[in-house]
Amino acid sequence: MDLVWRGLIEALRLIAHGDPQLRQIASLSLLVSLSATLLAALIGVPLGVMLVALRFRGRMIAQTIVNTGMGLPPVVVGLGISILLWRTGPFGALALLYTPAAMVLAQFLVAAPLVTGFTRSALELLNPDILETLRVDGAAAPTTTYELVRAAQPQVLVAIAAGFGRAIAEVGASLMVGGNILAHTRILTTAIALETGRGDFALAIALGIVLLALAFFVNAALSYLSGVRVWAAWAR
Repeated sequence: MDLVWRGLIEALRLIAHGDPQLRQIASLSLLVSLSATLLAALIGVPLGVMLVALRFRGRMIAQTIVNTGMGLPPVVVGLGISILLWRTGPFGALALLYTPAAMVLAQFLVAAPLVTGFTRSALELLNPDILETLRVDGAAAPTTTYELVRAAQPQVLVAIAAGFGRAIAEVGASLMVGGNILAHTRILTTAIALETGRGDFALAIALGIVLLALAFFVNAALSYLSGVRVWAAWAR
């Protein structure tokens, strides 16, 4: 127990003094995870709408793929990306392996199915008359997407928050495709694993506190937006 308290005190000291290594790791982690979440939202939300609004051959298979992706092991994602980006792989010439871009791709692949699946579930709870009205009016696909997402905005924001949580907490794939290189691809989760293995519990605890704080503030912002939407709808 004494080890925990000493580590916690040292962690708070590092945070209070703005340790440069801690700031750099936290900044890169936030940048990578927010970028992956943005991509997951831009692709996952429209896909979720498509699974609800369209009737097409293979729709059930697509839904099954999304459901499977929601539980996709990150190490499998890391393996697949590593093979594709390896210097002798199909995209090796791009030299993206062990770069932040590869980490964004890995986190996007683990976050997008969650955003898609939760968005689909949220839209399925809407009044079916909304979709039927849009179809009768001959609304174009972008208009249909916008109106459905607007109607379920709080729940869609929850889907995006879930995607961000999956992205920022991801460690296996990020470690495999990023390499955990200091000042280049080291992010919070991979750094926590490394420092714990080294026995540097103070830095590991500090990194853990920062990770939890970032997750809290981003989710608080999304919850605030969701709350504003609910309040505005009630006020009308």
